[in-house]
Amino acid sequence: MNPATNTNKQDISVALVGSGGAGVVAAGELLLTLAFESGYYGLMRKAYGPQIRGGESAALLRLGSYPIYCMDDNFDLLLALDWQNTERFAAEIPLADTSLIIADPAAGAIPPVIAASGAAVESAELAAMAGETPGGRGNMVALGLLSGWLGLDATKARRCISAAFSDKGSEVAASSIACFERGFVTGIKGLAAANITPTSSPEPRWHLSGNEACGLGVLRGGVRFAAAYPITPASDMLEWLAPRLEQLGGSLLQAEDELASINMIIGASFGGVPAMTATSGPGLALMLEGFGLAIASETPVVIINVMRGGPSTGIPTKSEQTDLNIALYGMHGDAPHLVLAALDTSDCIFTSQWAVRLAEALQASAIVLSDQGLAQSRALIPAPASPELALAVRKKPEITDAPYQRYAITEDGVSPMAVPGDAQTMYTADGLEHSPSGKPSSAFADHSAQLDKRQGKLQQFDYGEHWAETGGDGDTAIICWGSSTGAAREARQRLQQAGIPVRLIAMRLLLPARSAQMDEALRGVKRVLVVEQSHSRQFLHYLRAHFDIDAPMACLAKPGPLSISPGEIVERISNWRQDP
Repeated sequence: MNPATNTNKQDISVALVGSGGAGVVAAGELLLTLAFESGYYGLMRKAYGPQIRGGESAALLRLGSYPIYCMDDNFDLLLALDWQNTERFAAEIPLADTSLIIADPAAGAIPPVIAASGAAVESAELAAMAGETPGGRGNMVALGLLSGWLGLDATKARRCISAAFSDKGSEVAASSIACFERGFVTGIKGLAAANITPTSSPEPRWHLSGNEACGLGVLRGGVRFAAAYPITPASDMLEWLAPRLEQLGGSLLQAEDELASINMIIGASFGGVPAMTATSGPGLALMLEGFGLAIASETPVVIINVMRGGPSTGIPTKSEQTDLNIALYGMHGDAPHLVLAALDTSDCIFTSQWAVRLAEALQASAIVLSDQGLAQSRALIPAPASPELALAVRKKPEITDAPYQRYAITEDGVSPMAVPGDAQTMYTADGLEHSPSGKPSSAFADHSAQLDKRQGKLQQFDYGEHWAETGGDGDTAIICWGSSTGAAREARQRLQQAGIPVRLIAMRLLLPARSAQMDEALRGVKRVLVVEQSHSRQFLHYLRAHFDIDAPMACLAKPGPLSISPGEIVERISNWRQDP
């Protein structure tokens, strides 16, 4: 058996491509919603060009009868409304000679870079069929073709389309349904129905994006104030949060820039309100000075950083795991803080919630790393579990005759934190080093004691099993983090089916590093494959810096926008070679 092959395939991968305004993303979102209504699990990613508005786009879907956490190695079907600039992201839509391309002859010739895959080609006169209906659109004909092929329910589809276009008027909804029906009854010539079935599991499923999941997580964690400046790909998290914070008695403020954002949430937290912001790499770079103030003053704040390609403006609409170094080491001075990474859409909820709870309980500052591929994907997932997490209660001062010491040296390193306004707990609050009372100090004894305090409280805290997702056995281990986890999970499953047992260690807590737990997870391992989406192997260097891993290590690393596929991981382990 070839372990790179998905031998338990009960899923299908579909890509829709077209120019700006063609409506491929709208069709993809409707297809995902209809799959949700029909009992499937799934994942949808969007691919855009670099333009602010318009330009080529694609909807990339994988649907199945079991939870799906990554795209497959290749797409089974590519449907093109047109070919305008499609070659810009052709590499993101890998095809094989077993794939099928459906294209409208009126759209012109298939680009050579796509035709080179050897995929079979079928014609579908999308524009002509749409033209039979006043106001008709080819994307709805395409939706009908795909829905019929997948065996989805036409009645549910009509209901989904009506709901999606209700704000555009009854005529738009009616013409969209007519186009859908035209495609549905026409079908795809020469193509048998897709051989997948919906899940028979009674468990409820959720339909949400990674950004929405992070938003839900911080609300569950207790955040009631957010301030942020819009930036791709984090902006839609803030749009989702704004009305929901208000419903919970909180508020979200759009700041004039990232510097203002970080200072606003420090102020809110200083006043006793759990607070967060969301940004991407360029914004995080601007926030770091303020973040240092939060660390020095032990004011709990959370930054959710949705990574994208860089440096500078980089590739705003594409994903990469290359803000790791700045999150870990971007501070000036010794500045211990928390760095966490969400592993999948569901885990965005838990990790964001956990980050808020940790920041509040430890009076620490936290960075949560997500990325564009995770944050802006939409997923059909099992209803997330709600692990028991300790309530985030700040340690409050006891009012005595003794002077209040905001930064008192305590056994667990966490000092009593007063809310401003109480005459009995007044103290100096700024970014200077200080004595236990908060009074600015440049004395070695104070600086050393406060450094020990800020670092010690993070190091000695018991983070439990949440530091990583671990599982499996065997003498080969995959270590990954963040959104690379989905591909690593599937690769491990394929290898297991081929009789090659593999351990998986997907790290959720990156700082402080849990060396003892890593040692235990790697006990008996003879080789390690590190998986990451970066060019400079940032994660590999992090592992070498923080852990004593004796086993030979190899690294599967590549930059965005191409994500790492399960097959690539399987191939690298099956044909093992150690990096120099």
